Amino acid sequence: MLSEQLLIASCSLLGMMILATAMLKGWQGWLALKERELNLRTMPMEIEGGVREGAARIELADLKERIRKLEAIANGVDL
Repeated sequence: MLSEQLLIASCSLLGMMILATAMLKGWQGWLALKERELNLRTMPMEIEGGVREGAARIELADLKERIRKLEAIANGVDL
């Protein structure tokens, strides 16, 4: 009777230790993933030609202005 209870207790303890180890491994993997995501987010993203995001917005606005002028010329409107 006592040995049966001891066997059940030791198997339960072993099972909980295995479960805790697996959960800890998963938690560490999740933290590593989130750390990589944060590192990618904080690194300045480069756009075509090595231009940073702010400069790319200015370049995009300039291109839109050029397109507007070309469309005006194509329609015969004098700027």
